Amino acid sequence: MRGVVARSTLLRFVVLSAIQLVTIKMSAATCDALSIGTPGTKWGVTEIKRWRMTRVKQRSYYEDVLPKVEALRKKCENAFEVIQYGELPLIVDDNEVGAAAGEGKSSFPLFAIRSRNWSKDKPNVLITGGVHGYETSGVMGALLFAESGKAEYYSKYFNIFVAPCISPWGYERVQRWNANAVDPNRSFNPDGEIVEGRSFNPEAATEESTALIQCLKGDDMKQVMGDNSMDNWICHIDLHETTDTDETEFRPAKDARDGIVWTEESKGEIPDGFYLVQDSTSPKSGWFAAMIDSVKKVTHIAPADSEGKLIGEEISQEGVIGIPNNKHLGLCAGVTNAPYRATTEVYPDSPKATPEQCNEAQVACIVGGLDYIISEEKIIAATTE
Repeated sequence: MRGVVARSTLLRFVVLSAIQLVTIKMSAATCDALSIGTPGTKWGVTEIKRWRMTRVKQRSYYEDVLPKVEALRKKCENAFEVIQYGELPLIVDDNEVGAAAGEGKSSFPLFAIRSRNWSKDKPNVLITGGVHGYETSGVMGALLFAESGKAEYYSKYFNIFVAPCISPWGYERVQRWNANAVDPNRSFNPDGEIVEGRSFNPEAATEESTALIQCLKGDDMKQVMGDNSMDNWICHIDLHETTDTDETEFRPAKDARDGIVWTEESKGEIPDGFYLVQDSTSPKSGWFAAMIDSVKKVTHIAPADSEGKLIGEEISQEGVIGIPNNKHLGLCAGVTNAPYRATTEVYPDSPKATPEQCNEAQVACIVGGLDYIISEEKIIAATTE
């Protein structure tokens, strides 16, 4: 027993050491971002290019994500099909151009896993991950939902569309933004409502958001969902993380980009645990409670901070914060008119959670949400596919 504990402790040390190594790299990137441009002056084209060229590639979309997608093509072929819904330019550092060319890589192909026998008699469910590429469990959780057989089980009740890695450039460089220093999770409605001083404001459209929107609105989806394809979703769960680097790297970088002078007093408190983001225009409190209860079986739920809030936002119910209309904010969770819509937030830096638990928490949330909808909406499983 002692040997088992020792091996477990050693494994935990290795995992934490890996996390700490990434943190060290990201801390260096923080210094780079804050040193770009003139404090108090918004970045222009030159500053954005300098920021992009100093974002170091740390992992591979081609090696980590695409093999899993290809494996699903075979493993789930009876229930699902893998479709390529878009392609993004392969923006690389100057010293990576030769290597990328030598490997025959000229773009990031974007893939989704979709119910093969899409039926107009079933409700439609959208699962998205990797909108923020650096949020690992968003990507791996979406893939695990399919790999584990859960997606196939729920395909008896729903048509399911899973887009696991919307921002591959951000995934490779462990970045929140895309290569043009735009937040993809504020880019799904560039004409949304901007409120001065609010942390949730829409930004310019990105190739990442445009690719998904064009797919969901395209002729292929209209054939299976009808002309009002964006209105015909019952559920959309967008998988995310809240990390320590949100405050140590990305908020300072955002202030630098936007011409705001960053100070240590600007730093907020990161919640230790899982929580959900609720669209206050479609609260569905029972649904959120069911998802939180499901996640509790896997990992801990974030407690309120000293002010009774989470990330500066009011708590609407246990483990849930409410924010304004997701569509108005340009969030991915607002891309459709699904009545059941939510953004998950896993805390991967917690000493109480492993990377595996983070992935499983994402799946548990999806499972809890879909079970609730089946019960609440009285959805009957299809007898044949």
